[in-house]
Amino acid sequence: MSTPRHFLTLLDLDPAQLLRLIRRAGELKAMQRRGELYEPLKNRVLGMVFEKSSTRTRVSFETAMIQFGGGSIFLSPRDTQLGRGEPVEDTARVLSRMVDVIMLRTYSHEMQQRFAAHSRAPVINGLSDLHHPCQLLADMQTWYELRGDMRGKTVAWIGDGNNMCHSYIHAARQFGFHLRIACPEGYDPTILDEPGNAAVVRLERDPLAAADGADLVVTDVWASMGQEEEARQRQQAFAGFQVNAAVMRRARPDALFMHCLPAHRGEEVSAEVMDGPQCVAWEEAENRLHAQKALLEFLLEKPG
Repeated sequence: MSTPRHFLTLLDLDPAQLLRLIRRAGELKAMQRRGELYEPLKNRVLGMVFEKSSTRTRVSFETAMIQFGGGSIFLSPRDTQLGRGEPVEDTARVLSRMVDVIMLRTYSHEMQQRFAAHSRAPVINGLSDLHHPCQLLADMQTWYELRGDMRGKTVAWIGDGNNMCHSYIHAARQFGFHLRIACPEGYDPTILDEPGNAAVVRLERDPLAAADGADLVVTDVWASMGQEEEARQRQQAFAGFQVNAAVMRRARPDALFMHCLPAHRGEEVSAEVMDGPQCVAWEEAENRLHAQKALLEFLLEKPG
């Protein structure tokens, strides 16, 4: 039996494969808008294991499988033996014998790695504490369809050095853009020591400096799921790191703004920016569907 292809981080594919996915996502989007019936995954099943709640991840993956002619099964901790202490490895061994591909949305990235190591089916990271690669596929698709090639561009990440920030670091390596990260002290990304990461990043403490001449400005919530108890402390630490009109004025006049959503207007982003003409968060959210369809097709295609 051949070893399955997994997608736990952007580094699991090479740059050529990622660009292929982005282009294919655009093709699939155009086909869907033309109303073309395309069902390459007929009778295939996606198992979805959720430890964290979700809107965009669940709806986009379920819709993708329906449009591709397949089906999906939603599993929360209450629906599986994982919630009663079954080892991750055992769940992986069993579930991967029954479904064709598995998407995990978990607190721990280490759990995803253990699951993938014992799975017969491809495993997709729908979000973990360290990475959110599916969101980056959608972000890159959005950039490419609106602005073209990403190579040599400058991206400003403003806010927490979280899982989204980590995936932007990997994206800078894979898509060839320059990344500036503006975080308050104590909230820097934790993967900078990994080989190859520090070379593509410039750390800043001033959001305006990070945004200076940027082609794309990106942020995320200050307190992610599981960090609710830190919310007040984080609001104080990040008070000067809101993406607002002043920040966007430092970027290029045609700069885009992205947010993976949900957005907290008045916290990490002002309402003026979120609801303004430079914000492409809604296109970005829609592209979760198309990018993930391209990913599912890629992971389940026959080798050769």
